[in-house]
Amino acid sequence: MKVTVLVDNATLTDRYFLAEPGLSIHIEDGGTRVLFDAGYSGILVANARKMGIDLLRVDDIVISHGHLDHTWGLDALIRLHTEAILEGRERVEPTFIAHPDAFLTRSCDGVGEIGCHLSVEELFRHGKVLLTPAPLRLTENLVFLGEIERRFEFERTLPCGYVYTPDGIRDDTVVDDTALACKTPEGLVVMTGCSHSGICSIVEQAREVCNEDRVADVIGGFHLLDAPPEQMRGILDYFAEVRPAALHPCHCTDLAAKIALAKVADVRETGVGLHLEYG
Repeated sequence: MKVTVLVDNATLTDRYFLAEPGLSIHIEDGGTRVLFDAGYSGILVANARKMGIDLLRVDDIVISHGHLDHTWGLDALIRLHTEAILEGRERVEPTFIAHPDAFLTRSCDGVGEIGCHLSVEELFRHGKVLLTPAPLRLTENLVFLGEIERRFEFERTLPCGYVYTPDGIRDDTVVDDTALACKTPEGLVVMTGCSHSGICSIVEQAREVCNEDRVADVIGGFHLLDAPPEQMRGILDYFAEVRPAALHPCHCTDLAAKIALAKVADVRETGVGLHLEYG
């Protein structure tokens, strides 16, 4: 299994790619290619091209949750596919996979739309769409974790604004927040978007769904920006017990959280251009 970071808040030193507050990760497992999130502006297209990754050959486009820094780059992907069709170039029709709430309108702090501005109906014109709250196996080893059971009181946070549903407006607790997990010979590799559902809850769900207790790595956003002390204590205790072989926190994880996590785990640098291989 191969993992390459296409979009993050920073690039690795001496890797001359574009960065932005967002996330996108390219995954290869056997012959299956998966794009996990699409970033904010579409820089993933330029970064992928420079890395020699053909986004027209991606089988599945998985959305971790509906926020703009993970979905607005879908515009660039759709343009890429549209141009390929017009120019007669080979492409794979992708399947878009997400929780059913991922494409609802959301607002926060006076901003009218912080969610994906593409509707499910629009996505259907550009590929297949599969919305499910249940875990879904993408390959023999790679699993979409579905709606995350929120297991730890110390991870509970305030709503992120409002979400507009067919039944009305409600507080947005980001129930669509999910992740991917891959079972490798070294243990689980868990890939997260922002971990609004709680990084510990995500890892626990991955261990349960994949029937594997060993954690080889967790890479992605941990949703730890100015985290309250009690939340950090709970997370540190959890990882001290689970003992992952490595952690690659990035995107929505601040320096203070990374320093704290480094006390209980092997925290490694993450940024655009990072390439990891497992098994």
